[in-house]
Amino acid sequence: MSTRTLWLAALLLCGFCGCSGDAAKPDPADESGASSTAAPSPPKASRGTIGVSLLAFENPFFKVIADNIDAEAKKNGYDCILLSADNDATKQSNQVKDFIVSKVAAIVVSPADPHLIVPAIEDANAAGIPVFTVDIPCPSPNVKIVSQIATDNLGGGREAGNAIIEALGAQGGKVAILGFAAAQSCILRVKGFQEVIEAHNANATNKITIVGEYESEGKRDRGAAAMKDILQSNDGLNAVFAINDPAALGARAALEQAGKADAVIIVGFDGQPEGKRAIREGKIYADPIQFPDRMGVEVVQAIIAHSKGKEVPAETLIPTKLYKKADAEQDPSLK
Repeated sequence: MSTRTLWLAALLLCGFCGCSGDAAKPDPADESGASSTAAPSPPKASRGTIGVSLLAFENPFFKVIADNIDAEAKKNGYDCILLSADNDATKQSNQVKDFIVSKVAAIVVSPADPHLIVPAIEDANAAGIPVFTVDIPCPSPNVKIVSQIATDNLGGGREAGNAIIEALGAQGGKVAILGFAAAQSCILRVKGFQEVIEAHNANATNKITIVGEYESEGKRDRGAAAMKDILQSNDGLNAVFAINDPAALGARAALEQAGKADAVIIVGFDGQPEGKRAIREGKIYADPIQFPDRMGVEVVQAIIAHSKGKEVPAETLIPTKLYKKADAEQDPSLK
C-alpha cells in the first residue's frame, strides 16, 4: 500500500472516531464522572404549604412574624401563603376557609376576633388540617389548637407596672391605661400591670391611682384620640401605660399637641423600631419588648415537630425584656 493510501485511511478513521486536536484532552466534567450534558437535578418537592393569616400587616410587629415564618418555612422545605386580616374577622374567616379548600399542610392564625374565628377553625379541624395560633390565642373549648406561640404578656404587663413605679418614684401619682379590649394578649398586659400597681399600693405611702382604662385599639390615631379624652377628664395626670407602641406614639403626639409632653411619662409595649427610637429620644420611658422574629421561627418549628408525630407543647410563652434609654443608646439596630 502506498504512503498516500495509508494517509487517507488514517484520515478517514479519525473522522469516524471524532478525532480532533483537543480530543485527547479529558473533559473536566468527565474527570468527576459527570456528563457535561447531563440534565440538572430536579428541585426538591415541597413539604406542603403553610397558610398564614395574621391580625394586620400595618402593624410592623405582625409583619416581622410573617417574614420570619416565611424564611423558616422555606429553609425547611415549605411554601407559604402570607395574608393580613386587616383587623377584619370576616375577612380572616374567609382566608382560613380558602386555606382549607387549598388543602394546606398547616394553618397559622392570630385571630382578629377569638370568638368569630371559631367556625372556620372547626372546619379546619374537620378537614384534618392542624391549626396553630401565634400572639393571640383562641381559647374556645370547641376547637383544637395544636400549639399557641406567644409573648408572656402577663409577665410583660408586670414589667410595665414596675417601670411606671420606678419612673414615678416615691411621690406616686395618677396613671391612665390605653388598652385594646378585643385582643386577649393586651388584656393580659393590662392585668399584669394592674397586679403590680395593686401590690405596690399595699405598702406605699403615696399610692399610684389608675384613673381608668381607655380604648386605643392598638392604633396610633385611636391612641391619640383617647389621650385627648384622658387629658380633658383628668387633671394632674402623671403617667400612661399603652399596650403597644402605636398607641404609645399616638399618646405622645397628643401630649405634644397639648403642650404636656414633659409632664406625663409614657411606658409602651412591643419594641418596634419607631418605639425604640422614641425611647432613645426620651419620648417614651420604657418598653417591655417582644421578640416577634423568634415567634415566627417557633411556630414553624412546632409545625415541623407535629408533622413528624412529636409531642408539641400546648403553649410556648416567650419572656419580654424591659428596654430603656440606656439600652436604646447601645442598640446597633438604631445606629
